[in-house]
Amino acid sequence: MAKRPTSVAGQVLLLQLAVIAVVVAAGGILTVLNERSNSDEATSRVVVAVAASIANEPSTPLAIASENPTARLQPETERIRKITGVDFIVVMAPDRTRFTHTTVDLIGKPFSGNIDGALRGETITETYVGSLGPSIRSVTPVIDTSGNIVGLVSAGVTRAKISEQFVRGLPMIFAVVLAGFAAAAAGSVLLARRLRRQTLGMAPAQLRTMYGHHDAVLHSIGEGLVVFGEGDSAELVNDEARRLLDLSDGPVTRASLPESMQSMDTGIVRGELHLTDSRVLFVNQDPVMWEGTRLGQVLSIRDRTELQNIMGELDSVRSFAESLRSQAHESANRLHTVITMVELGRSEEAVEFATADLELSQHLIDRLMASVQEPALAALLLGKMSQAGEQGVELTVTEDTALGLVGVLTPRELVTVVGNLIDNAIDASKESEQPWVEVTVRDSDEVLIVRVADSGPGMSPETLRTAMTRGYSTKADTRGLGLALVTQIVKRHRGELTTALTYGSVLLARIPSGDRS
Repeated sequence: MAKRPTSVAGQVLLLQLAVIAVVVAAGGILTVLNERSNSDEATSRVVVAVAASIANEPSTPLAIASENPTARLQPETERIRKITGVDFIVVMAPDRTRFTHTTVDLIGKPFSGNIDGALRGETITETYVGSLGPSIRSVTPVIDTSGNIVGLVSAGVTRAKISEQFVRGLPMIFAVVLAGFAAAAAGSVLLARRLRRQTLGMAPAQLRTMYGHHDAVLHSIGEGLVVFGEGDSAELVNDEARRLLDLSDGPVTRASLPESMQSMDTGIVRGELHLTDSRVLFVNQDPVMWEGTRLGQVLSIRDRTELQNIMGELDSVRSFAESLRSQAHESANRLHTVITMVELGRSEEAVEFATADLELSQHLIDRLMASVQEPALAALLLGKMSQAGEQGVELTVTEDTALGLVGVLTPRELVTVVGNLIDNAIDASKESEQPWVEVTVRDSDEVLIVRVADSGPGMSPETLRTAMTRGYSTKADTRGLGLALVTQIVKRHRGELTTALTYGSVLLARIPSGDRS
């Protein structure tokens, strides 16, 4: 089993702990050295103060000048030594002869150490190896009332005692250092956990590989990808998504998306239909999860415009085929009727029946071909009339219908607009007792009008707005593209689609004719 590489968070944690350990160790060493220096300075101040207090005492010069200085000074200096905690107090003559000492055997013997500065009237401090070992000592002069130096006072603390006091303070120093290290380590662990969440626990090599693959995939796939984090700004938008959604370069927010996509559910979405002014888009959405935490959403967008156009053309062909089937069925019924009447010997009535039916059909064809010069639209209307009649719906084309050969819409666009509006109207009209549909297509120099009315319940402006972006069907539990595709064409030519309830449910498409060629 291959060893899993250490994550970025783990490497950062190890590096931080190493740095913290070095810093804390260096700080501890410096603190120990500083404490040692401070201990020496404090000891120096103490011995100077003790020596000066004894030297400045008025009884000291008098005791030195007496017949037995030791008898008068030794008890007093020992008492002071015990109170102040110094290791020795020596009162001596200017020639170094000791009058007092902690070790009685050394009284009367010469003092070892530097006294030159004291003989000049100064107080000196030094570290010296004397009779009690290395010590920090001070020497200060004793001056009588005449201003003469009659003796010297030295007080000192041995290095052994200083070290002992210093060692007693080390546990506290070490405790503070360890507490600092523990606090810093805890902060590093918390930081590493946060970094681990942000990097998903991956190692640097994994991140580099993932980024390289990620960048290559984003630019190569044929789907649009939009990744949102916890906020409203997209963290990632690939080139295909910008093309499909007509997004400019720069930051992308949810408000930049098409209106229908701005109000999508935050959960899992599969194959949801959305339409822009020029495209039919299928959108999938998946939440980004890591260890049970939702990090954002990923939108994948597919272009289905060309497929939908092909399906629209297929629907048109299917509609024409259905119309032909309906007409063939009716023609067969009429032919059988004529044949039967002939067989029954009622030839004149058979001729009259056939002629009347033919005149009615021909009149309708002649009227449509005269008012509608676009063959595709004329054929569509004839087919829809037959199809509606077969379904029990009365479909009429108004007398004011008039359309020239060249219009603002292409024949395919015109068939898409009129055909989808009629199909929706036929479906909606079936909810009434006497279903009917009325169609008007009128062209002028200013505007192309397509008006389809029906006997159905009608459509509210809110429902129409939904249908224009997300699809709509009058059938239960279905979602159609008819009105959305109509809206695409109308908006493409800067027109408008409105709904109203007047003499029936009316859908009106108005398209300016200014850009016809």
